[in-house]
Amino acid sequence: MSPKPHEVQHVTIHGHRRAFVKVGTGPALLLLHGLGCSHSTWAPVIDLLARRYTVIAPDLLGHGQSDKPRADYSLGGFANGMRDLLTVLGIEEVTVVGHSFGGGVAMQFAYQYPERTERLVLVASGGLGPEVTPVIRAVTTPGFHQVMGVLTLPGIRHAGKQGMRLMSALPSRHARDLGEMAEIYDSFKDPAARHAIRHVVRGVVDWKGQVVTMADRAYLTEEMPMLVVWGRDDSVIPVRHAGRAGELAPRSRVEVIPNAGHFPHKDHPERFAKLLHDFIRTNQAATYDRERVRALLAHGRSEPAPVATVTDITSA
Repeated sequence: MSPKPHEVQHVTIHGHRRAFVKVGTGPALLLLHGLGCSHSTWAPVIDLLARRYTVIAPDLLGHGQSDKPRADYSLGGFANGMRDLLTVLGIEEVTVVGHSFGGGVAMQFAYQYPERTERLVLVASGGLGPEVTPVIRAVTTPGFHQVMGVLTLPGIRHAGKQGMRLMSALPSRHARDLGEMAEIYDSFKDPAARHAIRHVVRGVVDWKGQVVTMADRAYLTEEMPMLVVWGRDDSVIPVRHAGRAGELAPRSRVEVIPNAGHFPHKDHPERFAKLLHDFIRTNQAATYDRERVRALLAHGRSEPAPVATVTDITSA
C-alpha cells in the first residue's frame, strides 16, 4: 500500500515560495531529499518518524512544489535556505538527515551552522568520492536541456516512464532504483525544473564525476554524532563510499543495508526508521563549543581517532 500524501504547506522567503511538510511532535528532524526528487521521497518513513519527532521535509528550491527561479543553487545557498526556513518555523536545532545530493546539503548545513545541528545523518550521500552514475554526469553536458525537452514530450515520456517502472520489477539489483528514477525523469518535463537541476549538478559534478568533497573538513565531525546509511545494491553512488565516510569520520556509525539500492529509506522504511531512532537515542545532541571549533580549525585533528565500525545489516 502506498503511503498517504501529507499536507504540503508553503512559505515565501526572499520572494521565493517554498513547499514543505511538517508533521509530528518532539525533537526536530530535517529531511533533505536528493537531486530531482521532492519531500515525497521520504513518504514511507515520515509517519514512522513523526511518532517521536517533529519531521520537516521541504522541497528544496528548484524541486517539487517549491519555486524554480534563476537563483543560487550552490550547496551554501541551499544550506542558507534551510536555515531561513527553520527560523521562520521557530525551530532552532535539528538532527539533519540528507539523502544523495541532500547529504551534501546536510554536510554544508552542519558546517555553516554547527550551533543549530544536533546530529548528522547521511543516506547514500554525495560528497564522499568522485564516482557517480553517468546519468548524472550527462546533466552537465551541452545540449542536455534541449535533448531532455524532446525526451519528455508527452508520448515519449509516458513510454519511458512505463518502461522504467516495468524494468524496476526485474530481479536484478541494477534495476532496483528505476522506479524512483522514473519519477525524476518525469519531473524534467518542466523546463524550469530542468534549468534548476542543470545549475545544481554543474555546481557539484563535472564530466569526471563529483567535484565537491567533505574530505578536507571531515575532522570537524569529531564534535558531532554522525550516522551513515547505504544500500548495498546502490547503482547511483557506489556503496564503497560508505566505507570512505568511515575513514573520513572515524567516530561515525556506518550501516550498510542488504537488498536495498540508492533509496534505502524507501526499500526498508521500518528498518530505516529504527536505525535512525536508535542512533538518536544513543547519541546525545552535539553541544556547540566555539573555542573547541576554533582549536580544531587552527590545528586540525588533535589526537588519533578510533576506526569507524561498518555494520552490514543482515536481512534477518
